Amino acid sequence: MLDMTTKELSSRHVKAEEALRLGVVSGWYTTKMSGTFVTGPHDTHEDALRKIAELRPPAPPAPKRKS
Repeated sequence: MLDMTTKELSSRHVKAEEALRLGVVSGWYTTKMSGTFVTGPHDTHEDALRKIAELRPPAPPAPKRKS
């Protein structure tokens, strides 16, 4: 299970030269703020953003106001 409760995710494009150096496939990745890859490669930036939205925990419900 991925722990996304304390880490914000961002998208990052890895170009061919960097991909070769890192031993990964060129494309869009979701990363933790530390730079650690979480998912990818994704074909487009929009695909990476969709994955980030899927992995984010839902916001806690707003507290109910007393009437």
